[in-house]
Amino acid sequence: MTTEEKITAYFDSIPENKRVEMMMLHQLISQHFPGKRLWYEDGKNEEGKVVSNPNIGYGQYTIRYANGSSREFFRVGLSANTTGISVYIMGLSDKTLLTSRFAEKIGKAKVTGYCIKFRTLKDIHLSVLLETITFGFNEKNN
Repeated sequence: MTTEEKITAYFDSIPENKRVEMMMLHQLISQHFPGKRLWYEDGKNEEGKVVSNPNIGYGQYTIRYANGSSREFFRVGLSANTTGISVYIMGLSDKTLLTSRFAEKIGKAKVTGYCIKFRTLKDIHLSVLLETITFGFNEKNN
């Protein structure tokens, strides 16, 4: 199964109201950031145990671990959760950047060191979300 087929199957598994918004965000991110590597992570570890919600990923960066190992991972992630949608900005050099730069202007969302979580697109300012994603893609930490 291709990445695109896995993403389509993921969309098909999401309740309709959330599916429409996830598909809209996927299209928006894909159009605004063409050429970024596309990922699909099913949320399962090596043993097949569910450890997180599935994620659609865009772009890439290198995660460097304390033991000296590293691996490639997506830079921006999109995931449905029990109460809404999460957008992840991975690999930031400072875990206070998202909150300090975007929390007060994005709308009704919870912003943490790497995640923007909201119930519905109506709750946030989409232009600020795109600004945040742009910031994530442009932030250099490695």
